[in-house]
Amino acid sequence: MKQQLLASLIFFAAGNLAMADDLQVRGEADIVPVVAVLETLWEEGGFTEGAAAGPDGMMYFSDFAQPFDSGPARIMKFDPTSGKVSVHCPDSRMGNGLMFNAEGRLFACCASPLGGARALVEILPDGKVKPIVERFEGKRFNSPNDLVIDAKGRIYFSDPKYVGPEKMELDSFDVYRLDPDGSIRVATTDIDKPNGVNLSPDGKTLYVAETDNGSATADIDKEPSKPGRMTLNAFPVKKDGSLGRKKVLHDFGKETGVDGMTIDVKGHIYAAVRSASRFGIVVFTPEGKEKAYIETPKLPTNCCFGIGKDSKTLYITAGSGFYRVKLEIDGNHSALSGG
Repeated sequence: MKQQLLASLIFFAAGNLAMADDLQVRGEADIVPVVAVLETLWEEGGFTEGAAAGPDGMMYFSDFAQPFDSGPARIMKFDPTSGKVSVHCPDSRMGNGLMFNAEGRLFACCASPLGGARALVEILPDGKVKPIVERFEGKRFNSPNDLVIDAKGRIYFSDPKYVGPEKMELDSFDVYRLDPDGSIRVATTDIDKPNGVNLSPDGKTLYVAETDNGSATADIDKEPSKPGRMTLNAFPVKKDGSLGRKKVLHDFGKETGVDGMTIDVKGHIYAAVRSASRFGIVVFTPEGKEKAYIETPKLPTNCCFGIGKDSKTLYITAGSGFYRVKLEIDGNHSALSGG
């Protein structure tokens, strides 16, 4: 029988592990072990994002210089065996969300600020950036944010805009679908401002975070904007890749909602929630019921499970750092399953 457990969060003051107090990891026993150890792997970044598992067993993540004009955004590589972090791509053109497809190609959503590519790109093995799609109907994207790839090679990606002085050419923030034949279309306009996206293990449900801060230039606004909807949503995915009617799984009300997310093999949603009163990784059932909570030392941005022997390890990007916690369940990688 499943039972609710309150698990201790232990930090070791040795090697590259940091000490922290009063953080929580709690949840049902099939997800959270009795003792959960959150490791601080790296805290030398500016603003981390986009954790992704590589076919080589390495973990990749984005790092934005802070402030943006102090240096180029880059993509980092973490070796789970040695614990070493290295630079994979020294200038990612503002690479944000990352994901590998079934062929081992690394795709990235590149944001807009300060010369960002404003495109869906491929990060080549040598670290060079190759644009894949930069425009929709002749207009530049706003600021591509996050992506998910299904087993058929279709790429769903979100295109909001939160910061930067760049002029928008499109008049809305939408989710797009890029098919293997190169055709691109709007997947849904039923989200005011889409952020994180992911797929259920069977590929039949697309999850979309609606995170509307009310502004496309929050970093330069003189007056604070009025936030819009903050929700976690599910869309049925039809055989042709088109989406059915939206279902709201969770409404965060006036609190900030979800940034990025990942999925485990049983379909639980691991959402990077940035609510000021309670931030961290919140684990939801596919119906939107909370099942576990992993408090993070800083506001989280994204998360992803490892691969292979590391498949029960959840990696988390938060603030300027990269973290991991070992759980009791394997992660799902949509490009390798479902559909």
